[in-house]
Amino acid sequence: MNDSSYEICDARFKRSVQLAEPVEKIWTGGRWTEGPVYSALWRSVIFSDIPNDRRLRYDELTGAVGDHRSGLGAYTNGSTLDREGRLVMCNHGTRSVTRIELDGRLTLLADRYEGKRFNSPNDVVVKSDGSIWFTDPTYGIETDYEGFAAEPEQDGQHVYRISATGEVTRVATDFVCPNGLAFSLDETILYIVDSGGTRYPDGPRHIRAFRVEGDTLKGGEVFATCEVGVFDGFRVDAQGRIWTSTGEGVHVYHPDGTLLGKIFVPEEVSNLTFGGPKRNRLYITASSSLYTVLLASSGPVQ
Repeated sequence: MNDSSYEICDARFKRSVQLAEPVEKIWTGGRWTEGPVYSALWRSVIFSDIPNDRRLRYDELTGAVGDHRSGLGAYTNGSTLDREGRLVMCNHGTRSVTRIELDGRLTLLADRYEGKRFNSPNDVVVKSDGSIWFTDPTYGIETDYEGFAAEPEQDGQHVYRISATGEVTRVATDFVCPNGLAFSLDETILYIVDSGGTRYPDGPRHIRAFRVEGDTLKGGEVFATCEVGVFDGFRVDAQGRIWTSTGEGVHVYHPDGTLLGKIFVPEEVSNLTFGGPKRNRLYITASSSLYTVLLASSGPVQ
């Protein structure tokens, strides 16, 4: 048994994990790893080492880690795949959202709102209608560590939507530091992290749940509050459960808001993604390393 890596808070958690499965470190050597995304085509996890301006690719068949478009001044953070399998990325360094086309070309999707540069796009999700939703805190322009120090041009830290035709709109404006985000399985809810606790001792450390009504968001009630550290990136699995990063590992929530359980990781977790042929392998970026654990549950098919 390896149940020291797990804490069961609700009996339903036992159907999500295998307590005998270890949490394995499969790569280390970064400064702050982030933005993992799994490609079934490449059987690989692509992830960032933001302060080193590196994008790396872990091959799950060989265990090798190689370069994937590093050193371009992008300081890429959150990433996702769209419905065509193209990589969509948030970049601190260029203060932009970009996409890698299937032929390798890089397309700029947005870098401004009403003529003013974004702060530093942080995390991104693509809806089934082709629209792209992303958060824009100031982490990447506060210092030169994860981007380039600069004065913000926007009047706050907001959440944006890029329509399928390229129009950029603001969809949420009442965040301190908007961060990770993900849709519910039926896309009627958009969960968004506010990680303002990283900047203010009494700042928010929670996930909010918004009702999606067309191209707008309504509501925004607190769904869950982080017990250790702050939430950052997260994913929704095939049963609608929320798997989120925390200061002690991964916390798992039922769609009704109940904390089901915890997976402990030796380093502070920044983000995670589901991968493997059955999408039941969780890949976790944490501080300087990439971890993995095999689950009894799976991520949704992309």
